[in-house]
Amino acid sequence: MPARRIGLDELDLRLLRMVRDRPRSGLLEIARLLGVARGTVQARLDRMTADGVIIDYGPNLSPARLGYPVQAFTTLEVEQASRADIAAALHTVPELIEAYIVTGPGDVWCRVAGRDHEHIQQVVDRMLTIPGVRRSTTVITLSNVVPHRVQPLAEAPPTG
Repeated sequence: MPARRIGLDELDLRLLRMVRDRPRSGLLEIARLLGVARGTVQARLDRMTADGVIIDYGPNLSPARLGYPVQAFTTLEVEQASRADIAAALHTVPELIEAYIVTGPGDVWCRVAGRDHEHIQQVVDRMLTIPGVRRSTTVITLSNVVPHRVQPLAEAPPTG
């Protein structure tokens, strides 16, 4: 198998799949299933965490099951000089799931969750009161056809 550009070998990939697929399994069980020592599993997880490959171990939560079944993507057009202040203000919006500064149309793309369409409107209206935010464009999601995933990137062959 070709070398990974980020230093992951086949055992690392199997370990990442195991942790993703069985998040409640202990290290000893994972080691047994992989056929390696517990210390090997711990060392590899520690290395991948230190290298920034693994960025969290927390549970992924369902906005819908938390009472926020409607999701939308909102593009904010902002005053460029205000980006840092806008980013700080966005951190105070609990319905904001994630936000990115982007190139192209719009300046900040946000994914928000709400109880219903009216709640989404309230969230967007609240973001529009942030100093430096000029306007927004919002689209409501209908369904999720590919859930958030990163594992395929780890398993993709390196490109030259």
